[in-house]
Amino acid sequence: MPPTLASLVHHSALKLTVRAGEDRLDVPVRWAHVSELADPVPYMEGGELLLITALKLDAEDPEAMRRYVKRLVGAGVVGLGFAVGVNYEDIPKALVDAAEEEGLPLLEVPRRTPFLAISKAVSAAIAADQYRAVTAGFAAQRELTKQALSGGPEGLLGALASQVDGWAALYDASGAVVATAPDWAGRRAARLTADVERLRERPAPASSVVGGEDRVELHSLGTGRRPRAALAVGTAAALGTAERYAVHSAIALLTLTTERSRSLHAAEQRIGAAVVGMLLAGEPDHARAVAGELYGALLDAPFRLILAESVSASEAGGDPFGGLAEVVESAAARAGECVLVVPDGERLVALAVDGGAAVAACQEFAGAAEAARATAREQAAGDEDELVIGLSAPAGPIAAAAAYKQAEQALSVARRRGRALVEHEQLAAGSVVPLLADDAVRAFADGLLRPLYEHDATGRGDLVASLRAWLSRHGQWDAAAADLGVHRHTLRYRMRRVEEILGRSLDDPDVRMELWLALKAVAGAGA
Repeated sequence: MPPTLASLVHHSALKLTVRAGEDRLDVPVRWAHVSELADPVPYMEGGELLLITALKLDAEDPEAMRRYVKRLVGAGVVGLGFAVGVNYEDIPKALVDAAEEEGLPLLEVPRRTPFLAISKAVSAAIAADQYRAVTAGFAAQRELTKQALSGGPEGLLGALASQVDGWAALYDASGAVVATAPDWAGRRAARLTADVERLRERPAPASSVVGGEDRVELHSLGTGRRPRAALAVGTAAALGTAERYAVHSAIALLTLTTERSRSLHAAEQRIGAAVVGMLLAGEPDHARAVAGELYGALLDAPFRLILAESVSASEAGGDPFGGLAEVVESAAARAGECVLVVPDGERLVALAVDGGAAVAACQEFAGAAEAARATAREQAAGDEDELVIGLSAPAGPIAAAAAYKQAEQALSVARRRGRALVEHEQLAAGSVVPLLADDAVRAFADGLLRPLYEHDATGRGDLVASLRAWLSRHGQWDAAAADLGVHRHTLRYRMRRVEEILGRSLDDPDVRMELWLALKAVAGAGA
């Protein structure tokens, strides 16, 4: 530990005597400084033992000494050494009383003890403390390295917690807790998830300090633009030099582990891309052979195909799929599921267990993205990281190509509707009418029906309403005429006028279908 006033008082060669502040001798001394200035405060940094002979002080003036000592205490000076036998044979009572009043330790320095001896003693003690810290730091580094090689992240965290006399936790790329040491720290670490999320928004390397029950340091891990993980270290007080060495060593080792994991992940992605390519090419047997133990379990159960695409121009040069990939992979890892995530040109393809944690995490991610998008629109802010996602129905290896097509269709609908995610099963279970809510469909409907609306605007008959009624009654003249409250001959006349104006025959089922869909699209736009 660094030198204290108590250690200097007990230094046999210095012969120092305590004259005031006996109860505050345990404070650390950062340096010993000699100054005969009447006001040395502008040159103090705090933590110093100030040595004086009172050459320029009126040390017998009680008011002057009160002001002098008060300013020293305010500047963080931890002790005052007064040399007797130089300008004063004894420490003046005014200075002793002022020191007692402010609680400032006052040390009597005998004439035979030069200030240089005190400065050397402080310097030697500081150097010895630094040497002990460096030695302890190297020992901690060896122990942490040993644990990292033999016990993995869990062993490293345990060794780190022991070194700092506190606790440590490792978070994955999504901000979820991966491991803690000791075990009781898990609950404390889980409460820091929001702080870890904020740290991940900053470029690596980044760190922050969080208060609360204890003092917690958060450090990002990884060398890329986006942190790959985070380390939390909780202690009762600020870290000392040796503990700081241990934390920095742990960060370096965990970063190396993270970067090695990135290389392995890249290799796994290449295998995954080959598996996906074979599945889409209709070669499930070859895909199983390549998947092996890495992805084989995924092909043994129904899976969902996830297809994501970025629609934001602001993502140039970045990784628009990083957030989604991290969320899906982390959820699968925590649930012990197999998941396959690979880039496919300007898209991201993922195969995830049907009904599993990865699919649920994808849906939650999309829900959060949609909420953020709505907030951005309300605030007239630009969209960032805007992804659209299509999710297939459950499928197996033989139907992988069909699942990809389903995901593409769902993705297309999501893009047109401005949705973050659309599931193919939702399309099959719903109505075709919502699909008409498309600008191109509405433009077609407006163009097709405009001549009829222009005719009706002249007051020469209600052709649009008549057409709607006739089509809704499947061409039944009497029922449609009754709905309109007109004679069936009047309705027949109006339908002939529709054919003349549009230049199309209502006997053609395709024409009837197009007119009905156009009427539905116009009605939907008006709603």
